[in-house]
Order: sequence, then C-alpha cells, then structure tokens
Amino acid sequence: MSLTVIRSVDAGSPAWDAGIHPGETLTKVNGHPIVDVMDYKYYTYDARLELTLTEAGGNTRTVRVRKEEGEDLGLNFETYLMDRARSCANNCIFCFVDQMPPGMRETLYFKDDDARLSFLMGNYITLTNLSEREQQRIMDLHISPINVSVHATDPALRTEMLKNRNAGKCLEQMKRFAQAGITMNCQIVSCPGVNDGPALERTLADLAGLYPQVNSVSVVPVGLTKFREGLCHLDGYTAETAGAVLDQVEAFAKRCMDKLGTSLVWCSDEFYLKAGRPLPEDEYYEEYTQLENGVGMLRLLEVEFQGAMFALEGDETPPPFSVATGVSAAPHIAALLEKLQARCPGVRGVVYPVVNRFFGETINVAGLVTGRDLMDQLKGKDLGERLLIPANMLRSGEQVFLDDVTVAQAEETLGVPIVPVEQDGGVLLDAMLGLDSPEPQPGPPLGGGEEFYCYNPGAGR
Repeated sequence: MSLTVIRSVDAGSPAWDAGIHPGETLTKVNGHPIVDVMDYKYYTYDARLELTLTEAGGNTRTVRVRKEEGEDLGLNFETYLMDRARSCANNCIFCFVDQMPPGMRETLYFKDDDARLSFLMGNYITLTNLSEREQQRIMDLHISPINVSVHATDPALRTEMLKNRNAGKCLEQMKRFAQAGITMNCQIVSCPGVNDGPALERTLADLAGLYPQVNSVSVVPVGLTKFREGLCHLDGYTAETAGAVLDQVEAFAKRCMDKLGTSLVWCSDEFYLKAGRPLPEDEYYEEYTQLENGVGMLRLLEVEFQGAMFALEGDETPPPFSVATGVSAAPHIAALLEKLQARCPGVRGVVYPVVNRFFGETINVAGLVTGRDLMDQLKGKDLGERLLIPANMLRSGEQVFLDDVTVAQAEETLGVPIVPVEQDGGVLLDAMLGLDSPEPQPGPPLGGGEEFYCYNPGAGR
C-alpha cells in the first residue's frame, strides 16, 4: 500500500475544512508529485494549494485549499516519513549499535542513515547511501540544514573507518552542497590513533574551507561498551590523550576565530571530563549549535539554572528529593544542588551517580543508564519523596528505559515516584523545588515502531 495514503485528518485543519477524507491518496501538490514527507513539507508550505487526490475506488479529484503560509495542512499518513526509513549501509568501526548486547528489542538494532531525518529531526547522516537523484533533490528543494557525520575527509581513511566504498566521496558531496547554498553541521567521532592527530587536522582544515556553509563542527570521543567481541580493536581516551585532542581542537578553533570570526569547531563535554579539565565559559560556545552532540550541554544547564535561581525568595522548603544521573554529570548536578541549598537552606536533596554495569563502566552518560542499573544501585537508598532522572534515560514519548524496564516497575521497586526532567536548567530547578513542569514532549510518530536509535557519544547526560 502507498505510504501517502491519508490515515487521518486533524479536526478543524485546512484539510478538514476542504473536505479531504482518510483513505484518499495524496499524489500531487500544485502539480508536483509527492513521494515522501520531504516533498509534502516543502510543497504544502504555500498559502494556496491545489491537491490531487486518488480515492479508494481509483477516481482522481482535485481539491483547492487556502491557509496561512507555513500552516500545517493537517494530514496524517501511515508513517511520519510517508516512506520506509533508509537504513545505514556502513559498517563503521566505532558503531555503537554493533556494541549492543543480544536479546534487546529489535528496534534498538536498526541503524538509520536517512537525509530526511537529518533535516526534520536533526539526525546525523554519512551521505554514503544518497543517490544522485536524492542529492539533486536536496539542492533543488534547498533542504537545509543537514547534519553530516564526517569523521575524516581523507578518502582512504574514511573508507576504511566506515567500511563502505562510497565513503571517500564525502568531501566532494559536501562541496556540491556548499555551492548550492546548503548549510551543514558536522560531527567527528574521534578514535585514538585512527582519525585524531594529523588526520583530524586535515579534516578540520577541509571543513573550515567550506565555511560558512559548514556552520559548526563537533568532535566527540568514541564510546566503547563491553560488548566488542569480534569487532575492530579500539582504545578509549585517557586523560592524557583526551587533553591532547582538546589542545589541538582549541588551537584550531582560535585560528578560526581570528580568521572567520567564529570558533567553528568544539569538543564535547566528554573530552573535558575525561581530561579532568574545567568546562569553558558560556561565551565560548557562541550559539550552542552542537548541543545535541553534548557540546556545552553542562555549561548551558548551569547558566539556565543559576539564571532561574534569581527569582527565588530563599525561604523555599520543598519535600526532600533525590537525583539520579550518569557518573560523568553527577558532580556537576551536585554542584548545582549545593548552590541552590546555599540560596535556600530549606532544600534537602541528594545526587546519586549510577554506574553503567549494563554496557560497561566506560559508558558514563545518563542517556544510557538502564532501569535495572537504576533499581539495583538505588534500592534501599534515602531517595526522599521523589526521584528526578534526566528525561533522555527514557524512550522518547514513553515511560520505558533502554532495557525495557518501565518507570512503573522502577517506582514499585524503589518506593518513590520518578520524575523525568528535560535538559533545561530552569526545568531542573523547578523539579527540585517540587513545582509543576511540562511533560516531556514526544518526537513525531515515525510509524512501524522504529526508534531510530543512534548514540551520540558526547550527548545524553
């Protein structure tokens, strides 16, 4: 069945008012064929639309719609993409999905590499499975920005890292996009002795040569679980080697600032934590473009938290609480709690770091803490009247941890309500004070059960 068949129509929407019905197939908008969500989003932006619809019986009709420019038409399809998601064609030496233990839900083993998800949801793509037609469509529709997992611009090295013969074409493809005015944000997963050092210097220089179309670059350390049997040998970063990468990237960023007026490239928080160095100040991160890769995430959380504290009276006495987070972020969250307690002596709370025994103790970000580790390590602890956890411990829009343990199961075991908290300093402060916070918002419904799970090694605190 065509995935452009209309599943439902939002009540009161422009499509509803125009008399469009579920079961019809959307084939064209203003004469342009609709293949997937990218065509749909692009061509339905205008205020005046002519829709070509095929009814269930095969008859074709035309419907004219008037709406506000940019207003959603109100049609819902079988899947968010109006198509099947495109899986990754690579076999990257650092792939986190390849390091997953057996026996988990099937969707966690799906690797996406879909340009449409890059534009619509911020996913990073390698460009290796883009056909010539798809590249041209990105340029024709001016789909921008897109997020590119670069890793290396040396063709031979990138081919070796991604295990894909098309991987060496990355810089050539990016130059075409740059000439077409497409903005790109880039990610480099850095592996010790593989693509750091001189290789990293070449990659950064090549990407800086595409500025301003290359808008930002993040460098994140490879994440290694204990499930690497049969995989390529890789070392993790030590304090010394992480410090060397920081020195290299910060020196390059300074040259970019002097020449371009922007640092352009930043290391993720994880590099600073591994090196035992303090995080840069707020202004260093400019617009915080690479937050989703863990670049400046902890610094922004602190800035937001401290800003929200100015409104406090100082006499707040909320019920006692606890916070569970990953090992890497725990000292920073504890420091924020201490500042709150200095301002409001009546606040009683404690921060618990959760060691990742499921994936291995080298994995220390909160987004990969499992329900079982949370329960095993916090059972019997003084948790107060509620337990706060980062919302990214849970599957987007659901109440389930990575290992399929539900929030309800964890609450029953620990004997306290669990409160997921979004990555925002003001929201964290409200949660500590026991104030109502907005519910975490689910992502768009992708359909087919796909999670599009992709681990950003520097993100997910």
